Amino acid sequence: MIFSGQSNLPLAEEIAENLGVPLGKSVTERFANDCLFVRYEQSLREGDIFIIQSLTPPVQDHLVELLMMIDAAKSSSAARVTAVIPYYAYARSDKKDAPRISITARLVADLIQTSGADRVLTMTLHSAQVHGFFKVPVDHLSAEPVIANYFATRVDNLENAVVVAPDAGDIKRAISLARRLALPIAFIDKQRLSDTEVASRGLVGEVKGKVALVIDDEVSTAGTLTQAVDALRQNGAQAIYAAFTHGVYVGPAIDRIEKSPIVEVAATNTCIYNGRSSDKLQTLNVGPLFAEAIWRIHRGESVSSLFT
Repeated sequence: MIFSGQSNLPLAEEIAENLGVPLGKSVTERFANDCLFVRYEQSLREGDIFIIQSLTPPVQDHLVELLMMIDAAKSSSAARVTAVIPYYAYARSDKKDAPRISITARLVADLIQTSGADRVLTMTLHSAQVHGFFKVPVDHLSAEPVIANYFATRVDNLENAVVVAPDAGDIKRAISLARRLALPIAFIDKQRLSDTEVASRGLVGEVKGKVALVIDDEVSTAGTLTQAVDALRQNGAQAIYAAFTHGVYVGPAIDRIEKSPIVEVAATNTCIYNGRSSDKLQTLNVGPLFAEAIWRIHRGESVSSLFT
């Protein structure tokens, strides 16, 4: 049985359609005192329940709604509850890199488990170690096949391309995609100045006269992206494309992308973007991938074999 929170109903409908099952009926309301109220409108008894909810803005509302839906499903005698979290916010808060702070990725994992989730299905965590914060099974999907297909079908002269990691932390992801596409890689040495500002300190690899394919887990304010584009242009890149798993697009992101010489920016539909449109934005569909993973979990089959 497939249910959806309020964060990404179109993706939930896409998943349900691919599975050939109706989307379950539930209601989320807000009381006058700002408290949320969640109710299922059908029996869940002994059901294998999958609750789809991306932790997109407003993150706190969507997180609490997910916790309430899990708790309500467990108290309604569901046999198993899987939290399907296409976009897992707080994944960047995975370590204590400053004094007196919360390791919030672990805290959110604890909340999801305490609410009663029996397992978690997510995609492209910013930090893979967040997987280890859970004591329940976690299936960690990758959007790499979808992104590789995007580059293969949208980029002319692909044999003259190079895969670029916008910072050293993305090298592993870039290497994996480069192997899939049989391309070389390059990476940019980045220094983060604040939550919204970054500075490029240099580029490692050859991009002169080549088509640069920038790959990262998410685009938020597009600060890292535009710095990468500037560095690539300065080093002679012929054309620049970018693809991300999560298109959060907040603050100045669209203005920065519009003013940038980048050809296109693609992101999957793990997040809904309802802001100003741009001809440079492309959306990639991961609904079929989530549907296949859910079907395999339901039947007790391998999920990792999706990527072999």
